Amino acid sequence: MQQWVVVSIIIGAYLALTLTIGLLAGRKSSDSVTGYVAADRSFGLLVMYFVTGASVFSAFAFLGGPGWAYSRGAAAFYILAYGALGMAPFYWVGPRAAALGRKFGYVTQAQLVVGRFPSRTLSALIAGLSLIAFVPYITLQIRGAGIVIEAVTEGNVPFWLGSLVAYGIVILYVLASGAMAVGWTNTFQGVFMVIIAWSLGLYLPYRLYGGVTPMFEQIMETRPEMLVPPGLTATGEPWSWGAYSTFIIVSAVGLMMWPHLFMKAFTAKDDDTMRRTVILFPTFQLFLIPVFLIGFSGILFTGGPSSADFILPYMILETGLPAVVVGLFCAGALSASMSTGDALLHASASVVVEDGITQFVKLDDRQRRLLMRILVLLTGATAYYFAQDAESSLVLLLATAYGVISQLAPPVISAMYWKRATTSGVLAGLLAGTATSVFFYFNPDLRPFDMHEGVLGLIVHVPVLISVSIMTPIQNEKHLAGFFS
Repeated sequence: MQQWVVVSIIIGAYLALTLTIGLLAGRKSSDSVTGYVAADRSFGLLVMYFVTGASVFSAFAFLGGPGWAYSRGAAAFYILAYGALGMAPFYWVGPRAAALGRKFGYVTQAQLVVGRFPSRTLSALIAGLSLIAFVPYITLQIRGAGIVIEAVTEGNVPFWLGSLVAYGIVILYVLASGAMAVGWTNTFQGVFMVIIAWSLGLYLPYRLYGGVTPMFEQIMETRPEMLVPPGLTATGEPWSWGAYSTFIIVSAVGLMMWPHLFMKAFTAKDDDTMRRTVILFPTFQLFLIPVFLIGFSGILFTGGPSSADFILPYMILETGLPAVVVGLFCAGALSASMSTGDALLHASASVVVEDGITQFVKLDDRQRRLLMRILVLLTGATAYYFAQDAESSLVLLLATAYGVISQLAPPVISAMYWKRATTSGVLAGLLAGTATSVFFYFNPDLRPFDMHEGVLGLIVHVPVLISVSIMTPIQNEKHLAGFFS
């Protein structure tokens, strides 16, 4: 039997198992919006740990991370840095958000912000910005699935078909079971991809160089520029410290502002579960080490893939591993892609309906769930269309999305911790920061010190929020007491 056939069978078995878990998980949730969006606030530590970790580490980490280690060297370490920095504040922010969610019935991030700063315009704006950021993030996941399946089946399953099948299954279980499916499939996928990543990450350097230490010694001897921070640009020139440091800042600020991650605070069954999840998260961060080792192992390897994002499947195929191992690798990479993609699709629909449409149109529980399911389909179809663009880099797709999503941090923090903040201040800051970020995204040559456009947006956003809030009347004391008592 040809290798690609064996690999396809293993992929099919993995997809069938994931679909089964996702569909069965839905039996545990109530037939309500809270059940569909927040899993009835029932997730314990095990599910919270894996749903958080697996939602963060996606096709971006499993394919884009090794791609940067292979093509840009030390530049890839920014991913390790922002993951550690970005999660730490959630030790305090997460339980606070969870408590407010239980008190007022919030199931989305924007509901919390608008609960403090009443404004239909603000709610719709947050929903719109979230969707704009979600589409490239979902596109990244679909591209990752297609890249892996096409590569390991030697082109017999083309990119368009592989990505369509994988995300057709994701859409099915998200449609059927909502947040509960996301939680339990992420638990399965998280365990699976960590095992695969460590196995391959340690095996390939040993197979090619005799170990991790000999591999880095050879790289230092022949390509020392790959190991010197902040690394290289896509064209092979030294990456500036301005770009490197602001990539870390914007990613750290934006990490837990992603609605699909922030919303997990509303699924935790208690505050201790939330805090323990944050404390344990760095252990999941270790998952990046072996995938970086895979990328570094390709630096001195003869030949190379057409795109840096293909380096991981390329190395697997070129080192002559058995078909079963190749199939398991593919399943691990699909775990990384699908465990984030399902959370993104679910959150995008939940946010648009709860924070956008229902602010202007009154819908009952059944109509809201139906509309969420329709939007899952529409968002998935849109991202699939954009995923067919073979020129888009996985890491740069995510970095672009972070520029938008990081602008949600000042409104969220103000809502929970600054009594003097006002609705006008938050609206003005959000509009100013977003406009600045978009301007510099389309005019990169004007960015000072190569700074990320998202950081430039925050530099404008925060002073505008503060100054406008101070110049406008403070909110009613009774309203504030509900948030700060």
